[in-house]
Amino acid sequence: MKLALPFAAAALAAAGFAFTSLPSPALALEKPVNAPAAQRTAREGAGLKTAIFAGGCFWGVEGVFSHVKGVKSAVSGYHGGSAATASYNRIIAGGTAHAESVQMTYDPYVIRYDELLRIFFSVVADPTLRNRQGPDVGTHYRSAIIPTSAEQRAVAEAYLAQMERSGIWDKPIVTRIEAQRTFYPAERYHQDFMAKNPSHGYILRWDKPKVDALKVMFPADFRPEFLRDG
Repeated sequence: MKLALPFAAAALAAAGFAFTSLPSPALALEKPVNAPAAQRTAREGAGLKTAIFAGGCFWGVEGVFSHVKGVKSAVSGYHGGSAATASYNRIIAGGTAHAESVQMTYDPYVIRYDELLRIFFSVVADPTLRNRQGPDVGTHYRSAIIPTSAEQRAVAEAYLAQMERSGIWDKPIVTRIEAQRTFYPAERYHQDFMAKNPSHGYILRWDKPKVDALKVMFPADFRPEFLRDG
């Protein structure tokens, strides 16, 4: 994050956010959190990289990262299960082992992996909630980090440990690192859902506030236009 903590709190308050550093599970995702700047920065070298995050309903995860400079693609999909059950209707019925996820490509010379992690835990996912985010409950809504390289895994492990030590969250961190498996893109109607359905009730209630918080908390990383993939 490019914003100092006291200024971030003031800016959020001025923008109408009820800022807190200790979010209540009952108000999950309603209040942005100043996640710490990573002590272990990513060193991934040149060229586009791939990252996969699971953080509840993929509409909001995709929506936030589609507004981050340096992200070249953000695709909603399913990770952690098999091809036979990688469909929305099957996954929401439970028992498939998938998580709703977003796979991104990004330029690490514009936005580093550790910075993506900080954005994720600041405005996207509450890391203290097990198998749920916001109003959505089930293992397919779990929060997870899926590294696609040894460097990403090292950064993610260090960051989760740093989050635990930070004292910012008043409950244990339950977000886990999961081994990379096949990522299955979701049905076409899920892609760019926020951009295609800006007046949808779920988007207005749960996801637009995340993008608004991104704009206030990470102004140097915010891209006003939505990056469309589909």
